Amino acid sequence: MTKAKKKFFSLKKTTRIDLATYLGVIIAFVVMTVLKDGGALNRKTLGLLVPICCYMSMAVSLNLTVGILGELSLGHAGFMSVGAFSGVIVSQSLLTAVPSAPVRLAIAMIVGASFAALVGLLVGTPVLRLQGDYLAIVTLAFGEIIADLVNCLIVGYDASGLHILFNLSGKKTIDDLGLDAAGYAIIKGAQGATGTKTIASFTAGFVLVMLTLVIVLNLTRSRAGRAIMAIRDNHIAAQSIGLNLTKYKLMAFVTSAALAGAAGALYGLNYSSLQSVKFNFNTSILVLVFVVLGGLGNIWGSLLSAAALTILPEALRQFADYRMLVYAVVLILVMLATNDPQFKTFFAKLLPHRHSAEEKEG
Repeated sequence: MTKAKKKFFSLKKTTRIDLATYLGVIIAFVVMTVLKDGGALNRKTLGLLVPICCYMSMAVSLNLTVGILGELSLGHAGFMSVGAFSGVIVSQSLLTAVPSAPVRLAIAMIVGASFAALVGLLVGTPVLRLQGDYLAIVTLAFGEIIADLVNCLIVGYDASGLHILFNLSGKKTIDDLGLDAAGYAIIKGAQGATGTKTIASFTAGFVLVMLTLVIVLNLTRSRAGRAIMAIRDNHIAAQSIGLNLTKYKLMAFVTSAALAGAAGALYGLNYSSLQSVKFNFNTSILVLVFVVLGGLGNIWGSLLSAAALTILPEALRQFADYRMLVYAVVLILVMLATNDPQFKTFFAKLLPHRHSAEEKEG
């Protein structure tokens, strides 16, 4: 065994897992970049690179709430929607002031994360006092409310700055914004954001995934993370030793919302046209499927399932009407396999070093 290997295996098990996660994402990025630059990827695959990164970030961030905190949230797409449309507004407003696309994208993602975090704080403060099905229902309602609000939103930009109008009556149009001759509309109510300058990139997606991993893994391994997991395991015992349940729940929930907002901003700036229907209940369920399929609390599983289940529907498109049926069957088979004791034993034999290390640490 080389000196580097000895040093690696002398680290704590959690540290080794985290480093392996970072390394795996970096290797995947390098491989995909080489294939992309070499022209080995077709147009369809190239178009999936940014969405895959966004969904990876979404899956890991939701795992923080569902897997690590232990609370069921069905409104994660709502935070993604907040980040997407706020990011588009910021990016389109800074077209002249910030001509550099990467800088504008970074600003849009920061703003998207900030707005999503603010909404997460406003929603989480009263909602996280609920548990189980009640929390799921309220977060589901939140996602639908956000979609309806976006459908009523009309935003434009001109020399005077942003013009924002809520079309609650359904009778107002872009003309009611009072834009000057050089002004342009950014969000057109139910039509959504159209004519957006697309600036999202695979590199930005990789940075987002790495940043999400750093934040979630470091939070999980910290003292606050241990408190969050203690609340998940037994909230009565956690409260009895003096842990502030609301504080730690909000910490996980708001962090999760902020990361979803950043992913939404990147996602929104990957398309020239974007409607609120893209962030409906089905999207929240899809991200939840990523988390459940990959394993609650399993970050590696969230990454792999998000990538696989984003690619799979496109790979099955040739089956036309039977595509979603095959997709569902594959999901069922994977869930049966991953919960089978014999499969777990076989998988453990493939990783003898990890298996022996776990026995020693146990």
